Amino acid sequence: MSRSGYYRWLKHADKQGNDYDDYLLIKNIFFKGKSKLGFRSIKMKLLREYGINMNHKKIIRIMKEYNLITKIRKINPYKMIMNKTQEHKTFENKLDREFKQNTPYKIFCTDITYLKYNRKIAYLSAVKDIASREVVGWNLSMHPTMDLVFNTLESMKSNLLSLQDILIHSDQGFHYTNPNYIKKIKDLKMIQSMSRKGNCIDNAPMESFFGHLKDDIDYKDCGTFEELNLQIKEYIEYYNNKRYQWGIKKMTPVEYRDHLLIEC
Repeated sequence: MSRSGYYRWLKHADKQGNDYDDYLLIKNIFFKGKSKLGFRSIKMKLLREYGINMNHKKIIRIMKEYNLITKIRKINPYKMIMNKTQEHKTFENKLDREFKQNTPYKIFCTDITYLKYNRKIAYLSAVKDIASREVVGWNLSMHPTMDLVFNTLESMKSNLLSLQDILIHSDQGFHYTNPNYIKKIKDLKMIQSMSRKGNCIDNAPMESFFGHLKDDIDYKDCGTFEELNLQIKEYIEYYNNKRYQWGIKKMTPVEYRDHLLIEC
């Protein structure tokens, strides 16, 4: 080995030694997150839970050097399809992808996804505040009946004092175009908005939430509906109160909601 080559090796080895304690800390956070945390999530956890403000470039370098490869979420190609009748009605896309909002309790998104577990399927309906990213209502059911969305509205009502003048955005699915659902929204004095047909990007905040949920919990390992329901409940409480998000000043949704309300 040449003299210059030796010193390059020595410098690199010394650098690795200095990084080793940081690597162990990053590795611990990474595997606690089931290998699904990226550098942003790790940086936020280091700061909020350990008081360490580590440069994101250093985190990326350590993850690369020690082969801490984040599992990438797969796009779910399946959507529940149900036929509409002549009585079903669609609404204008009033949201129009204006996902950057600064006022809580002004614009909500809602959607339904399905979860396969123990050779069965459960259906999850949820409502999310676009401004704070807080999940303000949800319901899990074994059947995709209208009660799935009706009970979601009841859950939302129990969490909020008033729903008047809040815009609620959905896709054009069977549940949301149903005359009975439309009447309930009208009775709550909410404003209904819908994505354009076949355009899931119009409801991207809900797609994002469902994607993270399916990444973060081991729902496929649940043996019973009750076990799955408990997992969903615990995850939504974690998501709202403990999951820091890069795009909302590295706060949790509840923290960011309170922050926005103070500024209003």
